[in-house]
Amino acid sequence: MKVISLNVNGLRSAQKKGFFDWMLAEDADVVCLQEIRIQEEQLSVLMKAPQGYSGYFHFAEKKGYSGVAIYVKEQPDQVRKKMDWELWDAEGRFIQVDYGKLSIVSLYLPSGSSKESRQSFKMQTLVYWMNWIEEQVTNGRELLICGDFNLAHQEIDLKNWKGNQKNPGFLPEERAWLTQLLTEKKMVDVFRRLNPNPDQYTWWSNRGQAWAKNVGWRIDYQLATPTLAQSAVDQAIYKDSRFSDHAPLIIEYQQPLS
Repeated sequence: MKVISLNVNGLRSAQKKGFFDWMLAEDADVVCLQEIRIQEEQLSVLMKAPQGYSGYFHFAEKKGYSGVAIYVKEQPDQVRKKMDWELWDAEGRFIQVDYGKLSIVSLYLPSGSSKESRQSFKMQTLVYWMNWIEEQVTNGRELLICGDFNLAHQEIDLKNWKGNQKNPGFLPEERAWLTQLLTEKKMVDVFRRLNPNPDQYTWWSNRGQAWAKNVGWRIDYQLATPTLAQSAVDQAIYKDSRFSDHAPLIIEYQQPLS
């Protein structure tokens, strides 16, 4: 099972930059996208169903904002888009496909950087997701959560960590949430399990030649329950082409979809 996760920062923009040509060449089983920033009526035929794939979408109510998608080769048993939390659901930040006991999620967490109320909303979502994950695991689900978490976990996960300790995305309480998720709830940061090296980033600011200098953040993840995580055999952050201010995170698992 080959899985790709990418914040496209606008699906139409990514298409113009060759994303779908690259995606089809990669031949992944599952592709999770975040921040598609599009409405259903704006989807092209290619966006709806690239050759060999079915596409599933959760659009934000606000035009040009947020939204997530999952492309899959194999028809899922079930697709879920709503969490029965009105504010969250309105922003189109979650979509889930199920295959037997396996649930694969495309998740786009808020950045919290625009104003204090958004950081408060971000912290609410972290509490919500901690409880949701615990419930799924307790019920015997295997989980693979792919997406832009808008937070870096450890000092190794961003270049300028000293200067960002008071900024959203690297706040102590955000980092503690992920630590708790990885320890108490036993989720696994699959990329870090396979690659412990520094200077591995998935997002770069558009300011100050951050991309050219590799001054980045690792804020995109594939988190998995232990059994699935143990089956991961290969990882890559693809940087040969740029489709977004984020880079695709690619992980291959020996465990099949079903």
